[in-house]
Amino acid sequence: MSNDEFRGALARLAAGVVLITAEEPPLDENGRGEDVGMTATAFMSVSLDPPLVVVSLRNDSRMDDLLSEQPLWAVSVLAEGQRHIAGRFAMKGRISDRLLFEDIPCTRGEVSHAPLIGGALATLECRTEQRVLAGDHTLVIGRVLSAALPSGDGSPLTYFRGRYRQLG
Repeated sequence: MSNDEFRGALARLAAGVVLITAEEPPLDENGRGEDVGMTATAFMSVSLDPPLVVVSLRNDSRMDDLLSEQPLWAVSVLAEGQRHIAGRFAMKGRISDRLLFEDIPCTRGEVSHAPLIGGALATLECRTEQRVLAGDHTLVIGRVLSAALPSGDGSPLTYFRGRYRQLG
């Protein structure tokens, strides 16, 4: 089986789209760290008791490196009208994270201090429980510390056959 055959087969699996965010620790005790964000479609619930979720991160990516040191992170479940946010944080060779967050309405999580995207269908704040190396990715299992439904109405943004889609 080739990589293209594998990708093609899994492209037929529709997935929800989330934004994973974390605050990079400050360089000194007087500063605030930079906010970091990454679009993910490999995200799912793992357990209800305790409440656990998992996200798959490409090894040696900025988010993988950050979450190997920063145990607190957040998830914003994106709504269908937030395709521009998903695309912005999925770009290769992108601009700085500071500029990526510049005009996006966010609140700061009380537990994680990570950005929570305004208008998201749901937000979660997590603490890493375990990291599992899986080929060229790392599975980060997080305990959900808080959950909210800031915008309970609306439909989710999905990813199918290499494109962002709407349900229905």
